[in-house]
Amino acid sequence: MNDFSKHHVLITGGGGGIGLAIAKDFAARGAHVSITGRNEKKLEEAAKTLANSQWAVMDVSDEASVKKALAELTEKFGPVTILVNNAGIAASAPLAKMDLEHWQKMLDVNLTGAFLVTREVGPAMQKRKAGRIINIASIAGLEGLAYTSAYCASKHGLVGFTRALADELKKDSVTVNAVCPGFTRTGMVDRAAENIMAKTGMSRGQALAELVKLNAGGRMIEPEEVAKVVLELASDEAADKTGLTIPITGEDS
Repeated sequence: MNDFSKHHVLITGGGGGIGLAIAKDFAARGAHVSITGRNEKKLEEAAKTLANSQWAVMDVSDEASVKKALAELTEKFGPVTILVNNAGIAASAPLAKMDLEHWQKMLDVNLTGAFLVTREVGPAMQKRKAGRIINIASIAGLEGLAYTSAYCASKHGLVGFTRALADELKKDSVTVNAVCPGFTRTGMVDRAAENIMAKTGMSRGQALAELVKLNAGGRMIEPEEVAKVVLELASDEAADKTGLTIPITGEDS
């Protein structure tokens, strides 16, 4: 088990779901953990479950918000040594009914958000010649799914960002990897199920079953499974692993 007590770990979208599962695992291994998100109450409640943690309201798609939050968080815990770009949103729409606002929002949060936060903390990692950047993409960053073209485009972009940055930062001993989960037991999946229910009249169980069918393993993925992979990529043993895109599909390993 790795000891992360000398690390400041920043997890965007850390107030629940995958982000909180990751935060709990790092905190349990001694890390100084910072979580961010847009919901102050949710962040405050999440931080109560984490040892040696702090939180800040941050809209990853807003440059000023990112800079303000990072200034606050690094004042107490010092420079970020492990960054997990987890903040994301998902929504579906057929092409003919998709407006520009829908398209742009997917890109702003899922792709530009990761860029803004990484740009803020990356240079300090380069200067120290050490760091880990882990992007939570999606299986939608490796495949296509009908009615989610904006979401898929944003996640494919995040995978491309990961690969390019990995090549750019490897000379500075900073690794950059992407984790690509399928449908995971989170609030995001709950909202997707509700959308299916509203449009089809399916029951909640039926809607969730339809989503599960899209996971190659035929089951829902648990947030803790994603957290496990993230911690492996942040470990000392993963110092030579960079530019990876790791799918999590619910299949037995």
